[in-house]
Amino acid sequence: MPELPALQRRSVLGGALAGGALALGMGAAAPASAASPTTAAAAPRRRPGQKSMINVAYTPHRTVRVAVIGLGNRGAGMAPGWAAVPGCQVTAVCDIRADRAKRVADALVKAGRPRPAEYGGSADAYARMLRRDDIDLVYIATPWEFHHAQGRASLLAGKHVIVELPIATELDELWDLVDTSERTRRHLMLAENCSYGRNELAMLKMAHEGVFGDVTNGHGGYLHDLRELLFSDTYYTDAWRRRWHTRSTASFYAMHGLAPIAAAMDINRGDRLTTLSATATAPKGLADYRERFVPRGHPSWNETYVNGDLVTCMIETANGRVIRAEHDVSSPRPYSRINTLAGSRGIFEDYAGTSPTGARVYFEPDHSGHSWRDFAPYRKEFDHWLWRKLAEEAEGGGHGGMDYVLQWRTVQLMRAGLVPDIDVYDSAAWCAPVPLSVESLERNGRPVAVPDFTRGSWVNLRPGLDSRATEMPPV
Repeated sequence: MPELPALQRRSVLGGALAGGALALGMGAAAPASAASPTTAAAAPRRRPGQKSMINVAYTPHRTVRVAVIGLGNRGAGMAPGWAAVPGCQVTAVCDIRADRAKRVADALVKAGRPRPAEYGGSADAYARMLRRDDIDLVYIATPWEFHHAQGRASLLAGKHVIVELPIATELDELWDLVDTSERTRRHLMLAENCSYGRNELAMLKMAHEGVFGDVTNGHGGYLHDLRELLFSDTYYTDAWRRRWHTRSTASFYAMHGLAPIAAAMDINRGDRLTTLSATATAPKGLADYRERFVPRGHPSWNETYVNGDLVTCMIETANGRVIRAEHDVSSPRPYSRINTLAGSRGIFEDYAGTSPTGARVYFEPDHSGHSWRDFAPYRKEFDHWLWRKLAEEAEGGGHGGMDYVLQWRTVQLMRAGLVPDIDVYDSAAWCAPVPLSVESLERNGRPVAVPDFTRGSWVNLRPGLDSRATEMPPV
């Protein structure tokens, strides 16, 4: 692969920063487009003593003691992963259904792990669990409507928190988690496993080392045919996920594709999301599936679906980049997170082509002739140190191993006393399209302003998922 002309990361990712920051002002929105965006409410004032959590390292932990709230498909599947990480112990498990807590505890014992304390049987069981003093990190895998309250309670109990997608569904809840994290001096992060995907991390390194030239645009999302699971009587407890399609028009889950693109663009680290405009197709897919495959006596026949099959968010950044984030779980289609990044020197497209990596590329000066090339040699060259180190251990882990990489890295950061790769500001920005898509759709697709959760600190370049190699402290 020919060596690229020197392009420093600061010039590639922050080229517009010096002039842009001066022109826009600290934390200011990008210039208004033809249809001026609605103005986001000013960032709430920090309370006395409340300070930013940017670049705040974890206090080193000899052992990371994890509690799990929510033991459905996701929580029960992740519990053994936490227990498998060196220097990590699952000390408590909780679900409103007590039998699930017992089942997970039994499985951990069968795997040779210490038995965790069990909590369940009531909606406030998690609050009782949080009183324990042998919990350092709370992992939350409950339905979306509980994430804000449970995340907030965990912070107030003095625990660090990692929350499945999204961390909250309303703007005031996102701000509340940011402020609560700052007041309690405890970290809260989105459990965005896709940010630790092998292709995604290689793409990130390539962007930061100048392979794309000036990064101009990206495309990510969550396109997953969930129709059969949404109508299952057992997969999503009490059909919680399908019911969201009856009460909200939001782009529920696009952060799986948005987060890796945002990381490659250094969002909150020299650039930020400024405006979002949303469109949605008609809600046809779930009703059509029900008509063809669901018996007439099923409870879903009392439901009316309002969430569009495909919700698309066009997001602009302060430095003039554009991100397209999509969500579709109601249509017949193969799985894709899209995962595309482009710039002045070439393009990467995931979920395309015939490469074993699933991706294809076209970069100058390496390529010519308007023909796609295999991503494999690039992934080998730019493989992130976490995958070089953990590929064998992660093999067989959930979602191609990225679940284990996320868990290992989180535990390592806490044990070594390092700054988290993903912080509460990243988590809030990546989840903001949930409520903002609703607002934009209510305004017939007009752009709406994205809050600056960093309160102006986005202009400062700093590390994130592009971390340097470090070791797990010995057990």
